[in-house]
Amino acid sequence: MSLPIRHNIVIVGGSIAALTSAQVLRAEGFGGEITMLSAESYAPYSRVPLSKAILSGVAGHDSCTLPIASDDFEIRLGQRAVGLDDRNRIVHLAGGKAVRYDGLIIASGARARRLSRPGQSGEHVIRDMDDVRTLGPSLRRARSVVVVGAGFLGMEIASTCAHLGLAVTVIDRDPPLRRLLGTWLSDLVVRKAEAAGVNFIRAEEGVALTDGDVVEGVRYGDRTITADVVVSAIGDIPNSEWLIGSSFRSEGPLVVDPRCVAAEGIVAAGDVAAIRDASGVVSRLPHWNNAVRQARTAALALLHGNDAPVAAPDHYFWTEAFGLQIKVCGKIPDGITPTIIEHDGGANSFVLQWNSAAGSAVAAATVNRKMPVAKLRRLADETAVLAS
Repeated sequence: MSLPIRHNIVIVGGSIAALTSAQVLRAEGFGGEITMLSAESYAPYSRVPLSKAILSGVAGHDSCTLPIASDDFEIRLGQRAVGLDDRNRIVHLAGGKAVRYDGLIIASGARARRLSRPGQSGEHVIRDMDDVRTLGPSLRRARSVVVVGAGFLGMEIASTCAHLGLAVTVIDRDPPLRRLLGTWLSDLVVRKAEAAGVNFIRAEEGVALTDGDVVEGVRYGDRTITADVVVSAIGDIPNSEWLIGSSFRSEGPLVVDPRCVAAEGIVAAGDVAAIRDASGVVSRLPHWNNAVRQARTAALALLHGNDAPVAAPDHYFWTEAFGLQIKVCGKIPDGITPTIIEHDGGANSFVLQWNSAAGSAVAAATVNRKMPVAKLRRLADETAVLAS
């Protein structure tokens, strides 16, 4: 079956997934119009440094602006999509404008999940540049901060706050980083955090923000902890509400097939998307490498249909907190002690490998150690399709 010839592709979003898809379209020889609609007022940038160098004030916005390999497409800033008429192929924008397309890439990302009620102020989050520009000055006027959430983002924020000299408390239902890094590696991070003065609170029954018009702290059980600044790092919510009314909309993330196809002429990539694999399992992997892989697949699927490769999930991620640069390939099993492949004495520099009960490698990590990603994948026994 012949594929339709496309002349006008619209990309909703301004993230790494959006930018990658535009660049792949041009690299594949697409000669039609490409219009990127970004709700933000900044040129596409990396979110990775937001909780670290940008929040600490060491670096500015320009330092994380993403390089654009070609200027042969239009980027419209401050253009928020509010609706989709996929029957007539129209994206509706805030303010009443509309943009027509014959191919659509949805890369509208996600927003920070919040605990505060509507109308309540004082809860900070980090998801975009405006969040950091609001939080940064508040931290510089503060002496104490409580961070809700002990995942990667929460621990990175706590690390930056400790570096700024604040009294830092991190509160979570689960042990810090345990689900993400396993026991051995998460304990290493926690020891470094405690040495930096961070206090941890385990709130197994969950937390809530204090009442009142302005958030002043966090409640857990029958206790309350107050602080000058409260930051929530409790996950994100896919920006998919604007798709309500389209013929393929479902609740939650936008579910796509292994080639990132949502509907005829419509593909999706990045944090807004969840992929249903051949077995029917739906998974969302909001990491940088997956956004790039999905964006490439989405662009190719729009141009080449089933000849495009599938977006194989990439279990490679990294974080940096409390003087530890950690890179991981694979899924770290909790409760299993890793084999220390390399260790530089007391320098907190390791190469680690985790094995299954059957003895085969299932994950590997480096801590403060440079190693090509391809080599780390081999230590984790990643499949050849994920090789760099």
